[in-house]
Amino acid sequence: MEATVTRKAHRMLFFNTFAFTICFAAWMLNGVLVTFLVDNQVFKWGPIEIGWLMGIPVLAGALFRLPAGMLTDKYGGRPVYSALLIFTALPMFLLSYANSFWSFALASFGFGLCGISFAIGIAYTSVWYPSHWQGRALGIFGAGNAGAALTTLFAPTLLKYLTDNGTNIEGWRNLPIIYAALLFVMGIIFLLFTENKKPASSNKTTKQMLSTLKDVRVWRFGLYYFLVFGCFVAFSQWLVPYFVNVYYLPLVTAGIFAALFSFPSGVIRAVGGWMSDHWGARKVVFGVLLLSVIISLMLTVPRMEISSPGKGIMNKKAGEVTFVSDSKLKVDNIEYDVISKTYRTTITDDQLLILPTKEVWQEPIVKVGDKVAKKELLAKGVTRIYFQANVWIFAILIILIGSIWGIGKAGVYKLIPDHFPEEVGLVGGMVGVLGGLGGFFGPIIFGYLLEWSGLWSSCWMFILLLSAACLIWLNRSNGSMQKFEKEKT
Repeated sequence: MEATVTRKAHRMLFFNTFAFTICFAAWMLNGVLVTFLVDNQVFKWGPIEIGWLMGIPVLAGALFRLPAGMLTDKYGGRPVYSALLIFTALPMFLLSYANSFWSFALASFGFGLCGISFAIGIAYTSVWYPSHWQGRALGIFGAGNAGAALTTLFAPTLLKYLTDNGTNIEGWRNLPIIYAALLFVMGIIFLLFTENKKPASSNKTTKQMLSTLKDVRVWRFGLYYFLVFGCFVAFSQWLVPYFVNVYYLPLVTAGIFAALFSFPSGVIRAVGGWMSDHWGARKVVFGVLLLSVIISLMLTVPRMEISSPGKGIMNKKAGEVTFVSDSKLKVDNIEYDVISKTYRTTITDDQLLILPTKEVWQEPIVKVGDKVAKKELLAKGVTRIYFQANVWIFAILIILIGSIWGIGKAGVYKLIPDHFPEEVGLVGGMVGVLGGLGGFFGPIIFGYLLEWSGLWSSCWMFILLLSAACLIWLNRSNGSMQKFEKEKT
């Protein structure tokens, strides 16, 4: 860890962030590519297979974050990062030859290793900056998450161009080749223009380094990161089919909306780093978890239309039906007003409906000449409740929760150098593993929940429960956190 901020540190941060942006864009490729291939019936994959293919790259990037962090602490970021970029270009290139689920999955696991760039970058960034600047530096580096937005924003347009608007569908195979070239070139640039630096803990044995993982704080930080990073990664991919299926949007438009979720979250991470330096990481994380609970609760209500029996018309006195229309009923000399069905029952999606909309009407079930008894039903009531879950309101809410998670990502990783200043690579790697697992299991869990419930909003129900669990654990740890702060001062 440096004592002062230098120009060299800023230069290393620039290349570190640039490389991470490229890696993250490649890591999120399957969210767009798999959706495109399924929509165009190139492969007949269901929700569960789609979830697996979105999750496999994330799994690869999660599982190897711990050894990647340890290698970075041991040998420095320059050789480890350069080797990763150059190596992952090969399976990305081989993805262009995939013709089945298993070949696609194997290549996806290979290029998914670029996800470990986060653990490498966190450790490599930390050694260049003093403690009071680490939150900002790590926040700026984490802004490379915006690479997800670059993929969701530009990849659909690239696919449209490469396939000649779908007339040459095999043109999709050129997209992985483009990404492979970007990874390879970035690897060469990183090797040529960066310098190596290792932390003081680089002389520790593997056993000594791993002993840190016994600390429960590592696992608590990991759960927070499972939410704010892992679920961010999951939704960066899941939102594309979400918009296509729930709002019937074209793939390109769905990609733009998904990018609106991803891009602010990545950029605002730098702000989250500053907030963590200024107010303290724990306060920032608490606010993030609380807002995550509130917004995910709002998102759990699905787009729906419900018809239910309503208030009908009962006969007041036995007699004979003498008149029936959509607005009036008559039994002998007694008249009954009937609530007619109106134009509002033809609600369309181009209307902006923020709150659930209710319509009530009555339908006569008798005809002229019928003999009816007292308290017999003359007209049945119908109640229709329609909740549009308007696409613009939904988009605003996901932008908000994505941005809040971006602040939370910076907050969680500010906690790491505060508590483990000489094991940032190791602890950051482990926390990254747990967070990455959120990105892997997220689409799979969402797929199973969708299959089981039939509700696309079931994914937000899962987020609500997870956010609440994190908030409860944070509050329960309040005493130990205060003790730590006193010891620190």
